[in-house]
Amino acid sequence: MKKPVSLTRKPATTTYEEWMQGEGVPVVRAVGGIEDVRTIERKPWARTGGNGAFIYLDGMKGGITGMYVMEIPPGKALEPEKHMYEEIIYILKGRGAAEIWQEGKSKRSFEWEEGSLFSPPLNAWHRLYNGGQEPALFLAVTNAPIVMNLFHSPEFVFGDSFVFRDRYDGEEDYFRVREKIDRGSRVHKVWDTNFIPDLKAAADMLDDPLEGVKGAKVKIMNFEMAENVLTGHLSEWPVGMYHKAHYHGPGAILLGLRSKGYVLLWPKELGTTPYQDGHGDQVIRVNWGDGAVYSPGNGWFHQHFNTGKEPARHIAFRTGGVKYKVGLGESGANEDATVTDIKKGGALIAHEDEDPQIHAQFETAMTHEGMRCAMGAYHPYCTRR
Repeated sequence: MKKPVSLTRKPATTTYEEWMQGEGVPVVRAVGGIEDVRTIERKPWARTGGNGAFIYLDGMKGGITGMYVMEIPPGKALEPEKHMYEEIIYILKGRGAAEIWQEGKSKRSFEWEEGSLFSPPLNAWHRLYNGGQEPALFLAVTNAPIVMNLFHSPEFVFGDSFVFRDRYDGEEDYFRVREKIDRGSRVHKVWDTNFIPDLKAAADMLDDPLEGVKGAKVKIMNFEMAENVLTGHLSEWPVGMYHKAHYHGPGAILLGLRSKGYVLLWPKELGTTPYQDGHGDQVIRVNWGDGAVYSPGNGWFHQHFNTGKEPARHIAFRTGGVKYKVGLGESGANEDATVTDIKKGGALIAHEDEDPQIHAQFETAMTHEGMRCAMGAYHPYCTRR
């Protein structure tokens, strides 16, 4: 038997991490989240023609999602690019236009503004223009980590010429706002579209959601874009209310869109009542508002609270939707677990089983804001009846 071949060095990082470091822009790391991604340091990014930074949250470890923020200077455009990873772009600030094309096909364009969400089709050329007099800023979530780590070749990721015509073949109406449909999921409806003009203002965003599965009055609508496995959902809930705690696998990224509040995160190994059991010092609190990002770790309970004066709205990016799932196992099992009581084998804590200090903290936070808790009809611990 031949002796194993020794490596010249022990790899300390993944291909994706090495690629991030080699791009010459900041890599901003944080444990739970960042209160406002619009304020992080950005530097010139030679490959893209903009100013940018990567974001790497602890909760993304073990997952397949990556994230960066990009600034387009006034009146400028980014360099054209295509890549073998999926990407969803949310406009944080500014307005402009995007061009999308395949080799040998006509260019298609559409305009975007603050609050827009869209996805360049896989390995299609795309270029973003800032037509305004102020910098434009966007957040991008990708599955570049798994693609980079699988092929170990940025040259392939950015240079391969294969055209995924089943995903995009130059259709004129590809970036129109499309319909909300029912794919047969018992949990969420699906917005099957490649472009949403304004997530922050859309009054009909949640016109037919399944309500209450993750908390009283919590409305949720899935979105699926560009035939991706990288997908997510939109969530909205009223003033003075909050979600039930739940956990799932790694890599989910949440972005605050409207109102403000905080999120609590703790590993499931601490149990359903971490304060009561003496583990309160291990519970992480991240304040959130418009522009905040946070990511729960693998198997970490997380719970979203609205302490603002308007309905809260956020977007959650994740891998695997209703149409295209990832991994082996029973179809929809992970989705079902997040809305099934932990006493029944799921991953959701009912309010009656919640740590009493969690609700007490929320009532204190609402009092500090000069407001009243609105959980009285839905929570056994609420003092506001």
